[in-house]
Amino acid sequence: METKVLSTGIPYQNLPEKYIRPELERPNLAQISDCENVPVVDLGCDDKAQINQQIGDACRNYGFFQVVNHGVSKEAVEEMLRVAEDFFKLPVEEKLKLYSDDPSKTIRLSTSFNVKKEEVHNWRDYLRLHCWPLEQYVPEWPSNPPAFKDVVSNYAKEVRKLGMKIQEAISESLGLEKDYIKNVLGDQGQHMAINYYPPCPQPDLTYGLPGHTDPNALTILLQDLHVCGLQVLKDGRWVAVKPLPDAFVINIGDQLQALSNGICKSVWHRAVVNADKPRLSVASFLCPDDVAVISAPPSLTNQGSAAVYRSFTYPEYYKKFWSRNLDQEHCLELFKN
Repeated sequence: METKVLSTGIPYQNLPEKYIRPELERPNLAQISDCENVPVVDLGCDDKAQINQQIGDACRNYGFFQVVNHGVSKEAVEEMLRVAEDFFKLPVEEKLKLYSDDPSKTIRLSTSFNVKKEEVHNWRDYLRLHCWPLEQYVPEWPSNPPAFKDVVSNYAKEVRKLGMKIQEAISESLGLEKDYIKNVLGDQGQHMAINYYPPCPQPDLTYGLPGHTDPNALTILLQDLHVCGLQVLKDGRWVAVKPLPDAFVINIGDQLQALSNGICKSVWHRAVVNADKPRLSVASFLCPDDVAVISAPPSLTNQGSAAVYRSFTYPEYYKKFWSRNLDQEHCLELFKN
């Protein structure tokens, strides 16, 4: 019987038909170059104005950047990667206890992106967790591996603190009060996707995830240091973002593009796969509170620059995002004035 997930521990000799992309949609791996001048922001720098300037420039020109000296402990990162690897090494029948293709579930193991809807699948398994408030969600997390709950809780707390710090810098880079973005987004939800991309027999025919933007506000991505897989769209070309030791990749999401009146760019990115090695990544998503109204502040619209997007709430946006294919046109286009 065909299993519901890819992470069975048994290598694939051939790429199943349902993962093969039409010829014009393939990743064209031979023509991908490395992203030059990836913005790297040292959050340990004493010059706060410089940090804000660098983050502001990256948000406008790239839609993503890497951060070092970010305050998340090396131990928290190493333990998170270890427990993620241990989870995907569990026997299939153990993992499948958590399987669901219902996106409304607050914890679920699944595969690809939206298996019920998509025509071509993606070469990825993932464990999706709601993480905030922790006391509400931790009890339903897996008890196997035994360290999972403690390690992931600790990591989620440290990453949340980092995300709030970055939102403050983005606010100030826009000429807003430090807490403006945090106040508008309210008591932010926090989700995590622990992504596992098994070795793929024909990586040039498929994706781990096709090109997309993130529907949330801010994404904090922990990359696998040993296997490169993240690519971003820069100046109309896909380029590879090499993992940097002791760094996180920060992606601007759709909510911050709308909130900044289009000044911050929600980055188009994708994940490609590898023939020889599995790849892990851990994405942490900060999302607006359900009742938060996303609209550009008066200071960004009162100087002859009209509001680019109409006001909306995150549940309204997410419902629209999930009803479409991942790699369709930018979902924000549907919310333009």
